[in-house]
Amino acid sequence: MIGPDRSVHGGISGLVNGYYDAGIDEKIELKYIGTMKEGTKLKKLMVAFMAYARFMLCVGKYDIVHVNVASDNSFWRKAFFIEYAKRHNKKIVIHQHGGNIEEYYETLDEKRKERVRSVFGMADVLLVLTDKLYGFFETIVDKEKIQILPNGVSTRNVDGREAEKDYTKILFLGRICRNKGISELLEAMDEIHGENPEVTLYLGGIYEEDEYISEVEKRASYVKALGWIMGAQKDELLDKCGILVLPSYFEGFPLSVIEGMLHGCAVISTDVGGIPEAIEDGVSGILIKPKDVEGLKKAIKRVVSDKEFAKSLSACGIKTAKEKYSLEKNLEKLVEIYRKIQNY
Repeated sequence: MIGPDRSVHGGISGLVNGYYDAGIDEKIELKYIGTMKEGTKLKKLMVAFMAYARFMLCVGKYDIVHVNVASDNSFWRKAFFIEYAKRHNKKIVIHQHGGNIEEYYETLDEKRKERVRSVFGMADVLLVLTDKLYGFFETIVDKEKIQILPNGVSTRNVDGREAEKDYTKILFLGRICRNKGISELLEAMDEIHGENPEVTLYLGGIYEEDEYISEVEKRASYVKALGWIMGAQKDELLDKCGILVLPSYFEGFPLSVIEGMLHGCAVISTDVGGIPEAIEDGVSGILIKPKDVEGLKKAIKRVVSDKEFAKSLSACGIKTAKEKYSLEKNLEKLVEIYRKIQNY
């Protein structure tokens, strides 16, 4: 399996680590090769080069190559692995995670579009996260190859999430940058805090754009930067905070939304990517438009002020996450896909 290093702060690494926690390496003989680590451009180049060398040395021992790919540089980096695997007659699973792949594709010239179509066409199975992505990919590859496998979160040991929540505590999980809607979120918090000083925003993520460091620091009384959180610390915050907010400009199928639903948070997010497939607006969460500060403020205020409505969102979110987005069930589906393409 190819993808970003498991130490990277991001959705693909989170999903891969979830697969390991769920025992994927007990179900199949798996070697994971990380192709990217965070750091300077030189470090990233060296990691990619070494990953390719390791891949070439060991790929002959394996039946299937599973490539996790996003958009932009991630695609071009992974294309070399996919093409090498194809030349060596390996079964190939391409797992596409990028939320802006359709928009990115349209920016390319015809020559690069042709390579994108060629590389994705090398897959024996192309896994996509959402119905929307299925609709795009069926226009550029054989739709018989495409299967939908949404991201999932572990549903083990989740009883008791219906406990009393504090809806004045808001949690954001993700990279702190413009595309995640941080500008709009901070602006919304200014007014909300002015009206209700108890409301506090917790930012669980690393700064991808340094301009936000000072913006957060000057709001230190009601915006708390926690750094990247994971494991027990993340579970504790998800249980404590009544609201999870993700006002992104674009997404594929973010794990944080499903994590928030599973933990009983009232989830407020944008109607982009696969998020509307997980959230029924006003039932299992609230959907707003990207860059809509007024809509974001209105949604947060409603949840804070209407506890019965908030509790209803929480209960429906838990039910949806358990029934539709179990990581354990998705792992079973993935292993079955491996068996089928190997005719086991």
